Formats: sequence, structure tokens, C-alpha cells
Amino acid sequence: MKITIIGTGYVGLVTGACLAEIGNDVFCLDVDPRKIDILNNGGVPIHEPGLKEIIARTRAHGRITFSTDVKASVEHGEIQFIAVGTPPDEDGSADLQYVLEAARNIGRYMNGFKVIVDKSTVPVGTAERVRAVVEAELAARGLADRAARSFSVVSNPEFLKEGAAVDDFMRPDRIVLGSDDDEAGRLAREKMKRLYAPFNRNHERTLYMDVRSAEFTKYAANAMLATRISFMNEMSNLADRVGADIEAVRRGIGSDPRIGYHFLYAGVGYGGSCFPKDVQALVRTANDSGQQLRILEAVEAVNHDQKEVLVRKIEQVLGADLTGRTFAVWGLSFKPNTDDMREAPSRRVIAALLARGACVQAYDPVALDEARRVFALDLANRGDEHARLAFEASQEETLSGADALIVLTEWKEFKSPDFMHMKSVLKSPVIFDGRNLYEPQAMAELGIDYYAIGRPYVPLQSATDPHA
Repeated sequence: MKITIIGTGYVGLVTGACLAEIGNDVFCLDVDPRKIDILNNGGVPIHEPGLKEIIARTRAHGRITFSTDVKASVEHGEIQFIAVGTPPDEDGSADLQYVLEAARNIGRYMNGFKVIVDKSTVPVGTAERVRAVVEAELAARGLADRAARSFSVVSNPEFLKEGAAVDDFMRPDRIVLGSDDDEAGRLAREKMKRLYAPFNRNHERTLYMDVRSAEFTKYAANAMLATRISFMNEMSNLADRVGADIEAVRRGIGSDPRIGYHFLYAGVGYGGSCFPKDVQALVRTANDSGQQLRILEAVEAVNHDQKEVLVRKIEQVLGADLTGRTFAVWGLSFKPNTDDMREAPSRRVIAALLARGACVQAYDPVALDEARRVFALDLANRGDEHARLAFEASQEETLSGADALIVLTEWKEFKSPDFMHMKSVLKSPVIFDGRNLYEPQAMAELGIDYYAIGRPYVPLQSATDPHA
């Protein structure tokens, strides 16, 4: 099938590459010539495991094209995926300007029946707005009488986890498809059914529903996952006060099949492009509808505060004035296997350390370039603070001359470091772990002062003397 992907960001690029991989003829459009140049020269503007290889393979077979030509993109695809950004507006609502501009271009240049697919995460009711924009463009071309049967708007939200997006697309848990129950809607549904047939061969994964329910499903899913994270983070803070171990609690409640283990890890809060903005957008949608989502408002507040829990632990141990202190930081991206720095907890933690006079030596396996860019913006008006932030080429280099190590992202390579070497390089053997990667008792036995999230501190002397 001939497919057009509008937007070569995270969702659009993964969607386009994977659809090309299974044999479709895919045209990827972006208005940013820099991105298109990178893609046409064999690069990939985002880090996602396996994506570069798929793009190289499908380009070699002529199944994927990258261009800034809007007219050609509309003429190419019988199915037009809108996969542009929907950043939060000042009031927390989703900014739909890029979605509506994409719809406007489709209406301006479409030359036959089109299935217009909202792949971007959009608020309930967006499909109607997209339809109205397309109809207005067709009317301007004198084609208003054909509008009802010349296109249909479908909601097909993405459920891709950054760092595992290719596998999620190729082996989906579910495919949510919202369409209208009219002649054009039924035709669109059949085309989408044909497109996704390769993913339904073992068993049917597609969930068919009305458009508004499909739009709502995406927000509800992300809100539920964000709620689980904030719930565990709030429990971890209470565990600190009452002397419980949140890891033991996690195993205890996760063993209940009604709860399960997914998204039950305590840490320094969630980040990324989805959970923060989607929770905000759903709260805003509720407010516009005359309802208050009290649970989600609390989820957002807990997550905001959680990003400085580790800073408060550092202050309790080392004092509020960190002038002259140097910290090694492992992990900058909001989660492993991505270079995404959007709403990353590292941004809040590092900014707080610098504001308290500290120096920071930071490392991330893939996000260093993106981190340099975002911290240059974050610290643009913060005096000499930017000068006290250094990015190192390896995790070992961050340790040299540092007073303590801070772990902020659970990359695999951080899970089994050489602790004895670490002790010999750090000024003092102290770890503040924002992801609970290590065991407190084991750290104490190694002579390392270890502070985690919701886990009891084990004094060094008690590690060897149970009566101390």
C-alpha cells in the first residue's frame, strides 16, 4: 500500500520505517530540511534501537522516501498518517497547530479518496477539527459536494515505549482503531484492516471503536501508567519515614495478579514526551468539560516533587551549601535506550545541584549531544552555573575527583560497576541512587555509603557487626 507519514519525529519515523519493513511504499514528510538531510544521508535524528538498520534496509529496497515536498506527500499516500508533535500549550492543553496544518495541506492537495489517520496523541474531539479543516480546504477548491465521500478521519493512537518502539510496533499488544460508521468510515476501516493484516495473523489484535473512544483510550492508558509510578513514589517516601523497604513492598504487591509488576518501580519521577504532557492535557480536557480530575492532579504534583527527592537526601547528608562539592552523575536521558531529554529528572536534579554551588560531571551512553543542547538552554541565564557542568566521555571519567556518585537513569551498563575501583577513585565512597539499582546491605559490606529511594540506609558498621 502507498502510505504517507507526516512528521519524522519519534512516532512518525518508527511508524514509517516499520510499515516500509513489511512491504509498503512509504513517503515520509517533514518541513524541517535538516531532519530530511540527515535521513537522506543515512543518519537518524533520534536514538531508537534497531531503527537505523530498518531505515537503511528499506531505503536500499526503495520502500521509503524522505522529503519536504508537501504536495508530493499528499498525492502519494492513500493513507495519510498525521504524526506531528502536540506539545503542551501554556495552559497545559495539547497544541494542535501542527496537526491542523497537516490537515490543511491534505485538503489543499488531495486528489482522490484519503484515509487521514490521527497517529499523534490528540485530545478527544480532534478528529472533528481535522475533518472541518479538510472540508474547508475542499470547499475553497470548489469540491464541497464531494467532501463527505472523499475522505475519512480515523484515530489510531500509538502505544510505543521509547527504547523498545520497533519491537512494540512489530509485535503490538493491541491496535486501537476508531472510525466513523458511515460509508467513508467503513471504507477507511477496511483499508486500515488491510494495512494491519500482517500484525493480526496469529490472533486479532485490533480493537475497533468510535473515534472519540479511540482518542480517549490513549490518554487514559498513559494516565493509568503515570498514576502507578506516582503511587509507588509516594509509597517510597512513606517507606523512608516508617523504615520499610519499598523493594520488598513492590515484590509483595506485584505478586498479586490484579496488580502485577509493571510500572511499580520507585525512583526520581517520570519524564519523556508522553506522560507529563498527556496527564496535563487530560486534566485540561476535564476542566474544559466542567470536571476536576483530582487523582491526576495529585499524580502530576507528586511527580513534580519527586524529581527533587534525591536532592533533599543529598542535603540531609552533605548540607544545603554544596559549594566546593563535585558530583558524578550517571544517566541523563529520562529512561534507558533513548536520547530523549524531555522532562528528564536529570534536568531538575542537576540544576538544583548547580544552584547550591556544586560542580557536576555527567555521562550518558547516548544522550550527551542532546544533553549539551538542552542544558545550554536550561542554564542560559544562570550565571556561572553552566561552567560548573561538564560532560564526560565515559562513566569512569565522571568519578575522578567526585565527592559522590548520583545515578539517575537505569542504563544496563550502570547495573554492575566495579565498586572497588569506584571506591579508589571517588573522594568518598558515597552513592545516591535514584533508580534503586543496588542492594543497601551489599553496598554497606563494600564500605559504600548508599542512599536510595524508599530503601533503609544500612550503616557501614552494621554491615559486619549485627549488634552495633
